[in-house]
Amino acid sequence: MEVVIKLSQFLLSLSLLIVLHELGHFIPAKLFKTKVEKFYLFFDIKYSLFKKKIGETVYGIGWLPLGGYVKIAGMIDESMDKEQMAEEPKPWEFRSKPAWQRLIIMLGGVTVNFILAFVIYIGIAFYYGENYIPNSAVKDGIWIANPTMEEIGLKTGDKIISVDGEKVDNFYSVNEKLFVAKKVLVERDGKEQEISLPIDFIGQLSESGKKSSIAELRVPFVVIATEEGSINHENVKPKDIVVNFNGNKVKYADEVIAAAQNLKGQTVNAVVLRDKKEVPVQLKIDKDGKFEITQALRLPLSNIEELKLYEVRREKYGFFESFSVGTEKGYDKLVGYGKQLKVIFTPKTGAYKEVGGFYAIFDIFPNTWSWEAFWNITAILSIMLGVMNLLPIPALDGGHVMFLLFEMITGRKPGDKFMEYAQITGFVLLITLVLLVNGNDIFKIITGK
Repeated sequence: MEVVIKLSQFLLSLSLLIVLHELGHFIPAKLFKTKVEKFYLFFDIKYSLFKKKIGETVYGIGWLPLGGYVKIAGMIDESMDKEQMAEEPKPWEFRSKPAWQRLIIMLGGVTVNFILAFVIYIGIAFYYGENYIPNSAVKDGIWIANPTMEEIGLKTGDKIISVDGEKVDNFYSVNEKLFVAKKVLVERDGKEQEISLPIDFIGQLSESGKKSSIAELRVPFVVIATEEGSINHENVKPKDIVVNFNGNKVKYADEVIAAAQNLKGQTVNAVVLRDKKEVPVQLKIDKDGKFEITQALRLPLSNIEELKLYEVRREKYGFFESFSVGTEKGYDKLVGYGKQLKVIFTPKTGAYKEVGGFYAIFDIFPNTWSWEAFWNITAILSIMLGVMNLLPIPALDGGHVMFLLFEMITGRKPGDKFMEYAQITGFVLLITLVLLVNGNDIFKIITGK
């Protein structure tokens, strides 16, 4: 059922983004009296799941969910319609329109993507407000669950003060900032210490195979599940919280995990909080210092509030106030994604190893239906789609825009044959990128990374 919920959110978000992006091309094309032959959600290679012709346009749904398209008459695109291009230009064709009109048509999709993201963030600010944990409330510091980050210099218990000289106010922005950071200032044992992050630390983090963020909130040892036949299957129950381990009170999971490394192969007395009552149990530790228990790496805000772990701030905004708050958040996300993209396209950072395809996008949706999470994810995906489409690669909107700007500046229009070859080259490059990122997903699934 969880897979169905994740898949439903993924397909709904993807469909919404594709339809609105293509609508961004469709509307100005129609306004400039340009014939649109097809409007498709997903690709209809060989056949369609659904299609209906209304007026001069065929509207349909393809079977291959890798995107969507509008086929504009007289335009060299992925359809590679050579027969139409061999004929004399018609007044209603794309190639017959002034360069500025063609530019607006090509920029329509990404414009809608950016507008959509900002509208969503404004709507979220108004309807949900902003719920977060102030960085100042993380008094016992962060949890470094990945050994790679410890090797780099960060330690569990460090309090993040600033990243690249910028003070951190919202804890949930820490990982986003660290992804593109060069230096981080922490407080350790009451003293401030600046840590320089190696340029390839994202690559190192990816190779470690650990499914954790750079920095996590320190949370209690909460039991999520145990497998049938595992060493502690009969000893603990889901939702148990370890509050005493080997005679010592413990507050955080990292304390339990660290203590277990010195008790390998032993059975230890512990106390768990179960239904608000303290219950004595025995926990078995295997030869590797593991409990064979699935535990919570992070907790939702509702549980954090219930357990009174951290201060949770809930800001509410009025209708007009939400416009400035949402716009600021949209701008921050756009700039932040631009910085991340720069890091990804810098080979020596190794960040490209973290790039994923459709499975990676699918996997960021929650297991339970959450409209707030859905809209937040859809907003950032809309920004990503807009930015990626602006890349100057033939076959993408950015490639067409590049050639149009060349035409407007020089007054010379690239020849149809050149555009045809450029389109083929861009399409091959695009398919290669799609195969690489989705192959990266498959590699991570196979290797457990």
